[in-house]
Amino acid sequence: MNRDAAKAPSATEGAGEATAAVDGGSGGALSRLWQRAVRIARQIIGIPDYGTYVAHLRAYHPDRPIPTYAEFFNERLEARYKGGGGRCC
Repeated sequence: MNRDAAKAPSATEGAGEATAAVDGGSGGALSRLWQRAVRIARQIIGIPDYGTYVAHLRAYHPDRPIPTYAEFFNERLEARYKGGGGRCC
């Protein structure tokens, strides 16, 4: 009997197959959906996503300078709260 044929699979072997079965084999569609849901939730509660912004700048706007996190955060706050003052009620 061949020893390799009798070898039991390890716990990590076939993990990709299990993942493909969970998300229907669509190449990470479930993972992408989860990442998008997290990103939207962060936007709703006001947590800026600096890493995504930097990746976008590098990919689509390589001529623009990359702001520091503090600059990015301040710009996001200004964009969120500008609009001519607050309401009293």
